[in-house]
Amino acid sequence: MRSIAEINEKIRSGRAIVLTKDELLARIDEQGRDKTYDEVDVVTTATFGPMCSSGMYFNTGHTKPKMKFGGGEVTLDGVPCYAGFAAVDLFMGATSIPDDDPRNSVYPGSFRFGGGHVIEKLVSGEDAVLEVYTHGTDCYPRKELVTRIALKDMNEAILFNMRNCYQNYNVAVNASDKPIYTYMGMLKPAMGNANFCSAGYYSPLLCDPLYRTIGIGTKIFLGGGEGFVSFWGTQHSPGVLRTDGGVPTGGAGTLAVIGDMKKMNARFLRATSMTGYGVSLSVGIGVPIPVLDEQVFRHLCVRDEDIPAPVVDYSQDYPNAVARTLASVTYRELRSGSITIEGRRIPTGSLSSLRKAREIAGILKDRILEGSFVMTAKVADLPGPDSGYGATPLKERPVRERSKK
Repeated sequence: MRSIAEINEKIRSGRAIVLTKDELLARIDEQGRDKTYDEVDVVTTATFGPMCSSGMYFNTGHTKPKMKFGGGEVTLDGVPCYAGFAAVDLFMGATSIPDDDPRNSVYPGSFRFGGGHVIEKLVSGEDAVLEVYTHGTDCYPRKELVTRIALKDMNEAILFNMRNCYQNYNVAVNASDKPIYTYMGMLKPAMGNANFCSAGYYSPLLCDPLYRTIGIGTKIFLGGGEGFVSFWGTQHSPGVLRTDGGVPTGGAGTLAVIGDMKKMNARFLRATSMTGYGVSLSVGIGVPIPVLDEQVFRHLCVRDEDIPAPVVDYSQDYPNAVARTLASVTYRELRSGSITIEGRRIPTGSLSSLRKAREIAGILKDRILEGSFVMTAKVADLPGPDSGYGATPLKERPVRERSKK
């Protein structure tokens, strides 16, 4: 058993062996598992892809005279922000879109601009137009504000993502006779294509499937800067069926993450427009996994052929919440360019960038070795497979009166 403190000390003294996930597998192929386990201290893992449950909270600083944003209408470049916190604290979600966006009234909508684009724009160093219209009070008399604002002008600008880094996910197909537009991209009729969205063997939660090292307080690479796992993510469902190696056979754990946007890089926070669906944000996340013991190491050795993913029909089953899987395929099959379902070869495509994941893992490795990134031990565990914790569907109940609009 090794500790993170011991590994950090080896890093400081220049004695640690830090490898990316690809380098780990190459070393295993060259010299075997046992020798590699004895040598390696840290393995860097990563993922990059659309993560809708993302956003930023920020504080603009007070105006002169002072103004109460809460209860008013606030936009950044026309994208609505939530102001129901206090005077000048705001939140903008990555999927928020301007009120005048035509949405899907002209189907399929293009969704050219939204919260994800504003986040990318701000991280790139550009200004955005802040507009506020609100009621005055005795202590906050001002009622209107129109100004340009950049990250450097804000007191705080924090990326806070409620559900990122999904531990495995669906493979989406369309069994209907017409094309459909989803958050998994455009799906051709008659199962003409299959889209997936995971870094597979590189994905942090698939390299630590039982959350041995990843938990609340874990320091991570986030959007080009640094961040932390702040809690388990929404829809965290660790109790799904798993392989003998602990790998979940479908969507399972998720992470809530947080970090300082002022230190991030737009190369790893990219706006994403999904035709016919909406706006999202592609987020780069890297997680160093310390090799604490043989079980952690064994899980780190996972390869794409060891990871199954469920194939789901997004034309009928997914929108109607029908729990049905058409097939199970491995990520090795998905990355081959096609999968076989019901005797048919179906071309595959990925919404997640393995190239970007590899780049992030390499950057994280370099930061660790140069001493600019120091690993932290988790301060609390994520609910595990045996915790009984899991996402549940909404239970609709009748109401006597409609809420007032």
